[in-house]
Amino acid sequence: MLNLERLRTLDALARHGSVSGAADGLHVTTSAVSQQMAKLEREVGQRLLAKNGRGVRLTDAGRLLADHAARILSQVELAQADIEAQRGQVVGEVGVCGFPTAARGLFPRAVSALRAAHPELRVRTRELEPEDGIAAVVRGDLDLAVVLDWNNKRLPTPGGLARAQLLDDVADVAVPAGHRLAGRCEVDLEDFAEDDWVSWPEGGFCYEWLVFTLRAKGVEPRIPHFAGEHHTQMALIAAGCGICVTPRLGRGPVPDGVVVVPVRQRVCRHVYAVWRADADRRPSIRATVDALRAAATEVSPASW
Repeated sequence: MLNLERLRTLDALARHGSVSGAADGLHVTTSAVSQQMAKLEREVGQRLLAKNGRGVRLTDAGRLLADHAARILSQVELAQADIEAQRGQVVGEVGVCGFPTAARGLFPRAVSALRAAHPELRVRTRELEPEDGIAAVVRGDLDLAVVLDWNNKRLPTPGGLARAQLLDDVADVAVPAGHRLAGRCEVDLEDFAEDDWVSWPEGGFCYEWLVFTLRAKGVEPRIPHFAGEHHTQMALIAAGCGICVTPRLGRGPVPDGVVVVPVRQRVCRHVYAVWRADADRRPSIRATVDALRAAATEVSPASW
């Protein structure tokens, strides 16, 4: 009889393409992955892994068994969802990720509410950028991801995912207190054609949105500073290093030396939750989505 956890390890290896990736996805050590694979090879009596440079690759037998493992694990997940739905109880474990400002702005309220209402549900959270969060949900590493679209740029999402809108997050422009436009009631993004920008890291979805949006307005942005963390961006603005787009979700108090100015043509990002459609019947998923919606309502002033 094949061991289910060892099949899960093989499936993670096939999906991630490396021992370290599988270990991260399973939240175990690389040594644990190697041990599970060695035991699985003894069970089936065939080599499942072969050396590939400094890493490993699946043998033909490994790929064959990995295909079966993916189907078996899918059926197990469906069975678990059916059992949960039949019991109608919010129990077990749910893994949730979100981009940093969503994690800061929504997760504390949502997790607190879930703990109070469903004490038998264990909630795991982590920060991931939208593309990485969607990939983790598709792979089955996590159950639900909070992700975003910008109003003029959609985030590509694969099929097989369900989604729920949480809120529209309005963004402003943060400028140094002594900036020439700090006293304006409203600004246009093209007003900053000659300014330096502080941006999200290169290659990320929000960085691509910023460059796409400014170029559409005839502005070729100068971006000397990159920071993924909101507080780092604000510190750079306070030091007079440039300006940035700053969404309101999870923003917190604006530091001294920074002024936030609304954008005349409203800029916003659509924040929503995604999960695998085949897990839609799980009460734990429904309860988590409801908790995120309630948290979003609490942090979304009518003025947004």
